[in-house]
Amino acid sequence: MYYAITDQPIQTDALLKEMLVDTSGAIVTFYGIVRRPSRGRDVLYLEYSAYDSMARSVLEQIGQEVYASMEVDRIVIVHRTGHIEVGATSIFIAVAAPHRQAAFDGCSHIIERIKQILPVWKKEVWEGGEEWIHGA
Repeated sequence: MYYAITDQPIQTDALLKEMLVDTSGAIVTFYGIVRRPSRGRDVLYLEYSAYDSMARSVLEQIGQEVYASMEVDRIVIVHRTGHIEVGATSIFIAVAAPHRQAAFDGCSHIIERIKQILPVWKKEVWEGGEEWIHGA
């Protein structure tokens, strides 16, 4: 398991290599990508802000929820902070499990819980304005 909050680009290839274990039959990944269109505007970039140690603790809590309720082997969750350009990965989740359904369910649970409880704040910046985005 690996949980991180980082202001650096997420190195997904290296993280995926760490997921490979001989007990897993599936690895499901989720890449949250910064998109240009949002709520009728063209986003230039996003700014994410977090209380790092608290956010990392919440990522661990979410990971433990999955380990306690699903048969999974490994979990990786990395969330970026700072200035993130359109097309870049803002969050990466990977779940390895013996069977595909547990990997899918674990990945889905993680992103939904992150949207509910992670203390990370997002600001959209577009030509002529910016706005902090709240809620899931």
